[in-house]
Amino acid sequence: MCGVFGVINNKDAAALTHLGLHALQHRGQESAGIAVSDGYDINLKLGEGLVTKAITAEDLKELKGDIAIGHVRYSTAGGSNPKNIQPFYAHFYGGSFAIAHNGNLVNADQLRKQLEKEGAIFRSTSDTEVFVHLIARAKEPPPAHIILHKNDTDFLPLVFDAMKKVKGAYSLVILREKQLIAVRDPYGFRPLLLGKNRSGSYFVASESCAFDIVDAEYLRDIKPGEVLVIDDSGLRSYFPFEHPEKAEKCIFEYVYFARPDSLIFGDWVYEIRKEMGRNLAREYKIDADVVVPVLDSGLLAAKGYSEESGIPLEIGLIRNHYVGRSFIQPSQEIRDLSVKLKLNPVHQVINGKRLIVIDDSLVRGTTSKKIVNMLRKAGAKEIHFLISSPPVISPCYYGIDTPTKEELIASNKTIEEIRDYIGADSLHYLSLEGMINAANKYKQKGFCTACFTGNYPVL
Repeated sequence: MCGVFGVINNKDAAALTHLGLHALQHRGQESAGIAVSDGYDINLKLGEGLVTKAITAEDLKELKGDIAIGHVRYSTAGGSNPKNIQPFYAHFYGGSFAIAHNGNLVNADQLRKQLEKEGAIFRSTSDTEVFVHLIARAKEPPPAHIILHKNDTDFLPLVFDAMKKVKGAYSLVILREKQLIAVRDPYGFRPLLLGKNRSGSYFVASESCAFDIVDAEYLRDIKPGEVLVIDDSGLRSYFPFEHPEKAEKCIFEYVYFARPDSLIFGDWVYEIRKEMGRNLAREYKIDADVVVPVLDSGLLAAKGYSEESGIPLEIGLIRNHYVGRSFIQPSQEIRDLSVKLKLNPVHQVINGKRLIVIDDSLVRGTTSKKIVNMLRKAGAKEIHFLISSPPVISPCYYGIDTPTKEELIASNKTIEEIRDYIGADSLHYLSLEGMINAANKYKQKGFCTACFTGNYPVL
């Protein structure tokens, strides 16, 4: 998934970016990086691990400047490799820039091979570096319908040309010596937001929770296909695609990835997750004693289910918050270990009770199986496992770590076979309609549901 952050017009740009990346830590835990400009030079600090380990207090002292971008990484394209830590920096005939990317390019391999044939030398395996080379080699003039500001004539046409060549999901922050640039793909797969604080600093981030930590106010979403430039001359927006694509916002952001206190795609994640739980209760009426959430991501759906059904909610699983998110660990072996470290049953709540256990998704099934086993050992009388999203049957090519059907249990097992595998007394998923209705109450937004349907907007 990854998280991106940017700030301009603030003497504490690096420190604020560090804070913003803290707020976005849930989007990536493998590495972090910050690039800062003082108006003349761009400097970077990159490191592996969580933000506090990757970028130290001493590092921040060396990052001088009033414009900065940052990135937290969760590898989807290119794997977990120190050379893939972002932001990436490049110096070419048009000057210098740093770039950070959230998303996944579906034609990255094809473009990479073509660029290598033309003499490009890659230092990483990340699809983000494809952007770097495309920008550096771009030659096409800007689209005829665009009139460029005088500050944008040298670099923006290169960005437009790169956008026309890539396919897939990308929310980008780009740092130049005197500019902060935000770019979103024409489908709007991944969230990207604009904010501002009282002193006049502008911010760009993957989620609004990053604005809260730096005392900034959410202004609006960067629009699908928009290129937003911020510098001393103000804010300017360009739309290089004359015919915008249908919006295809990733619904899995609402299901799992985004923080519940975030505003993304124009709605609060908190309310949408609760509504998914309410819809789950409307679809499945089960006689049980307590509703138990799988923390943390299943909590709000469980609260919604409890409120709609009248069955009390109890915290029957306690989470160790010093363990990362098991779904986004880089290997299955680590996922298995982190589940054991992550959750512990509360015997007083569980023993002798009929449980409705609610989680946000069931992707591989290994975590759910271990949870059911834990609850059995703690004395649960019945375990009804409910999922506040439909079965995940297809891999995501837009930035989620489900690259093959073999990893997705619902792609090769029936619901009854999955129930038997995880060991629950019953297993129920929220319907596709129930999920979409929860996420789109006012019928104004289009969502990508490819992981649930196999219908891909772009390949």
